[in-house]
Amino acid sequence: MTVPPPTLAEPQLLTDKHSQLGLRAAIVSLGFVFWIVGGMEMVERLAFYGVKAVSALYATAPRVEGGLGVSPSTFGDVLMLWALTQSILPVFVGGLADRFGYKRTIFVSTIIKISGYLVMAWIPTYLGFFLGAILLATGTAIFKPGIQGTLVHSTSPENSSIAWGFFYQLVNVGGWLGPLLAAFLRSRLSWTSVFYACGGIIACNFILLATYREPKLPVAHDQATRGSLWRVSIQELSQKHVWTYLLAFTGFWFMFNALFDVLPLHVRDWVDTEQLVQFLFHQEHIGNSTLRFLLGANPSGTKILPEGMLNINAGLIMSTCFLVAYLGSKMRATTSMIIGTLLAIAAMLMSGLSTVGTFSALAILVFSVGEMLSSPKFNEFMGNIAPRDKTAMYLGFSQIPLAIGWTLEGKFGPMLYDKLASKERFSRALLQERGMSSDQVNLIPQGEAFSRLVNFSHESASSLTRYLYERHPVGSVWLLMAAFGATSVVGIALYARYVIPSGSSRNRLI
Repeated sequence: MTVPPPTLAEPQLLTDKHSQLGLRAAIVSLGFVFWIVGGMEMVERLAFYGVKAVSALYATAPRVEGGLGVSPSTFGDVLMLWALTQSILPVFVGGLADRFGYKRTIFVSTIIKISGYLVMAWIPTYLGFFLGAILLATGTAIFKPGIQGTLVHSTSPENSSIAWGFFYQLVNVGGWLGPLLAAFLRSRLSWTSVFYACGGIIACNFILLATYREPKLPVAHDQATRGSLWRVSIQELSQKHVWTYLLAFTGFWFMFNALFDVLPLHVRDWVDTEQLVQFLFHQEHIGNSTLRFLLGANPSGTKILPEGMLNINAGLIMSTCFLVAYLGSKMRATTSMIIGTLLAIAAMLMSGLSTVGTFSALAILVFSVGEMLSSPKFNEFMGNIAPRDKTAMYLGFSQIPLAIGWTLEGKFGPMLYDKLASKERFSRALLQERGMSSDQVNLIPQGEAFSRLVNFSHESASSLTRYLYERHPVGSVWLLMAAFGATSVVGIALYARYVIPSGSSRNRLI
């Protein structure tokens, strides 16, 4: 007997019958399960960004400082495979979470992630970091569909915008604390201590998991749906309103990951964060030790480390995302995403315009507002178009644009920076111009060229930085990043205009 193919359920988009609740009513409507998965995601992000936010710094730091001593381009090879693994696997394991239960997949993912942090700590080499990154990517890929699937099943169309906004806010509490912890540990102890700490932090999710209640998942309507996950996944993914939406958002994820993978290098090499300290405190250093920690400053408090600058992003989201989510709930999803992506593009362009710390901080703030208008709406939209018995599967699909955007950025972002904006590369060229032989320059360990240039030329680090910045088109890197983001603005606008007609009864969501 031939089994008929599975029926593709009509997307369950939010209609005009389901108006969003007010802010207070929506908050009250969020149940126990929502806060538990929000807590688990916060803990996971704390550990994840404790490593992710500093991975470029760790990889390119000279060996004498405990780093790996590799070029940004070499680091990009690891990053590309990390991105590909973490982003592609959810497409296939999301359906497994629907079938075998969210609690089991979250438990397994936590074990895998702990092993990734321990490998990085136990094998402090390029190979060890590569293996640890792949384990982290695998664990994260398994973790995400179960968490986000639970979120969808614990909310309703009436409170989904506020729920996703609050969830994103909890995520960024972890994202804010992680880089601060990493900055504190690596500047005062060692890089290895960062990896051990993150492994211990993610283990705390076992405690939260003990209180987790599995949501009641809808039963698939026919045997064929339960039969071949590959077959069902491909058929769902092949629907025009699904794959075109995913493709449209790819450029945003390119920019988003450049913020974490490339901006720390740019801040370390070019941005004068001492100026930012002076602007904020009207003195040469931050005197209060608690403020030094919260701002991610160096031990003496004279400047803010790249992790601290990047943490402006998570700090703003953590404190204001629910307000921006409420604002976004008054817009169509596509409108919110277009405005948010345009703000992120503006921030990319701003990042390359100046070395002044205050201006760089402003650029990160602008990007953060754009992210709050874009990213939660993207996931909310994906959860709402999913058939109720395939929620985790669809949220697994949501990793596809991240897979494309982050994989491309992982390879080309650090490589573009290495070619067009690397202070290390420029310093080596200037050393030869000023009389050092090419053989002597080649003997300088990776990551130490600028310090050698300072000693060789007897000029101050600040004056040499300014000279190199003015001599080279450092800002062109950020122009290229913005160009990638512009493709998402065009893609989302075309999706809203042509894929689902503007006169459709479903256009309240889109």
